[in-house]
Amino acid sequence: MNFISQRVSSLAASQTLAMSQKSAELRAAGIDVINLSVGEPDFFTPQHIKDAAKAAVDANFSFYTPVPGYMSLRKAIADKLARENGVTFAPEQIVVGNGAKQELCNVILATVNAGDEVIIPVPAWVSYVEMVKLAEGVCVTVPAGIDSNFKITPTMLEAAITPRTRMLLLCSPSNPTGSVYSAAELRGLVEVLERHPQIIVVSDEIYEHINYTDEGFTSMASFASIADRTVIINGVSKAYAMTGWRIGYCAAPLTIAKAVTKLQGQYTSGASSIAQKAAEAAYTGPQECVGVMREAFRRRRDLVVAMAREIPGLKVNEPGGAFYLFPQVEAYIGKRCADRVINDDSDLAMYLLDEAHVATVAGSAFCAPGYIRLSYAASDQSLAEAMRRIAAALAKLQ
Repeated sequence: MNFISQRVSSLAASQTLAMSQKSAELRAAGIDVINLSVGEPDFFTPQHIKDAAKAAVDANFSFYTPVPGYMSLRKAIADKLARENGVTFAPEQIVVGNGAKQELCNVILATVNAGDEVIIPVPAWVSYVEMVKLAEGVCVTVPAGIDSNFKITPTMLEAAITPRTRMLLLCSPSNPTGSVYSAAELRGLVEVLERHPQIIVVSDEIYEHINYTDEGFTSMASFASIADRTVIINGVSKAYAMTGWRIGYCAAPLTIAKAVTKLQGQYTSGASSIAQKAAEAAYTGPQECVGVMREAFRRRRDLVVAMAREIPGLKVNEPGGAFYLFPQVEAYIGKRCADRVINDDSDLAMYLLDEAHVATVAGSAFCAPGYIRLSYAASDQSLAEAMRRIAAALAKLQ
């Protein structure tokens, strides 16, 4: 007898987590695997943030927290949004949860009805489509390839909109491509959205501080004409190397924030008390650590891009942010090494794991077959060795 609901059975497992788990198993077996599959900074959480967590333990922050988060943290986030992004949210419009992933899912579940369409530019993070499926919504994917730096145009957005469109889900800087929309490019999308007031805009800004462009970061919520229907998703995991602390937030119109709080109150309640106090220190304390990590990621990007461009058959662009490279690998589809045939990007990712002992993620996991994703959130030495191994393994394919 099948005891599993159709809702869960229809969901795909996370291929990024699956590949990370596979590489961990190989490492446990004594194989020297370089894991470029995980989207996680390799830095330790800055000391002043850890000190704040220790102080919170000593101050007995050990009781249930308010469902939407401590007011002191929500005020700190509101101040951050005003200071860094030029957008105004009251603390009551901010809901803190167990990572940005939970808050994104909360927003989708709180606003999308069965049959509603959600526009997702692809390549896109693996969980977007599955979250929409969980809400019984309909995903409308809009593909953008490497020749356009993986960014959609206003014309492409307009063509995807129907009377059933409920939401646009946009991520900049992007996971998995590292693409960053300029203010002018976002303004073009906003001009389309102005003609469709029924569309909620969800802006995933978790990588905002890992941005190498001269222009810097522009939030979708900074455009006044759509500010009253824009939701920001963000958190401390990437900018402050706090992935395991599990603190993210949504900043939303008040009605959506209240709905998210209602939903969260029924299945997880408030986030960890100690982690919230650590996050508060991240937002209110010194920010030099953010810049130091960003510059390390920039250096690593330059290293990986330069080495990838030396590999015949890889088509590579220069990411403007995040810590991912998303090369096109179609030149290797159909090739073989001995009896092993590379039928698609998933085969290639497994080949690289088996042959080169480098863990990557197939582009098809991100709705973009023909690509692979490499995370350069690893040491310079590991990255250089990984790229040498990849080059050697690909050279064996005929």
